[in-house]
Amino acid sequence: MASREEQKRKRREEREARERAAEQAGKRKRLVMIGGAVMAAIAVIVVGVVLAAGSGGENDEGSQAAASAEGAPIPEQQEKDFDAAVKAAGCTFKEHPNEGSTHQSEPFDDYKTNPPTSGTHSPEPAQDGIYEPGNSPEANNWVHTLEHGRVIIQYKPGMPEEQINQLRTLAGENVNGSPGYHMVLMENNSEMAPQLAVVSWTRSLTCDEITDETFDAVRVFRDRWVDKAPEFVP
Repeated sequence: MASREEQKRKRREEREARERAAEQAGKRKRLVMIGGAVMAAIAVIVVGVVLAAGSGGENDEGSQAAASAEGAPIPEQQEKDFDAAVKAAGCTFKEHPNEGSTHQSEPFDDYKTNPPTSGTHSPEPAQDGIYEPGNSPEANNWVHTLEHGRVIIQYKPGMPEEQINQLRTLAGENVNGSPGYHMVLMENNSEMAPQLAVVSWTRSLTCDEITDETFDAVRVFRDRWVDKAPEFVP
């Protein structure tokens, strides 16, 4: 009798040992599966970060995005004659009276042209580069930038993104051996009427629409008037 009870006890202990072993094995398998899933998720995140870094993200708000801005293809230059390029594009070129160059810390808005091309302005000029829509510098600042010989391309708010991206490409073209040399691209904030305006000190090129010919008109304006200003220092 005792022998049978002893055998039952041993079989019970062996069964319980097998059950504990199976339970532990199951736990280990689940941990391995969880660990693998976590590692896979981490790998996806890492790949995403690497791809984002490689594609070039936007700069912090307030800084220029010329280096990271992704442009769109634009036509190669066909016309290099100033008058012919402006006429083909249907744009208007004007030379304006010099409204002065007084530095004034207080806001000033009594400009005679829109967009302004000269006049009283802030002691702090706007920086070169490409500004994101809604983040344009104030007119008081970019008028000072014109005085330093910069050319500013301004587009009317609401312009389609594809056209803005084309203007990014145009603004980043190689000039005088440097990409985007002394150029600014920004959304207009002076409530101008034309769709596009390109301004330098006392000069403007305005266009009511953007066509393939518009890019050459902007190019010839840029090439003729960049660095032509009273405070330009080579």
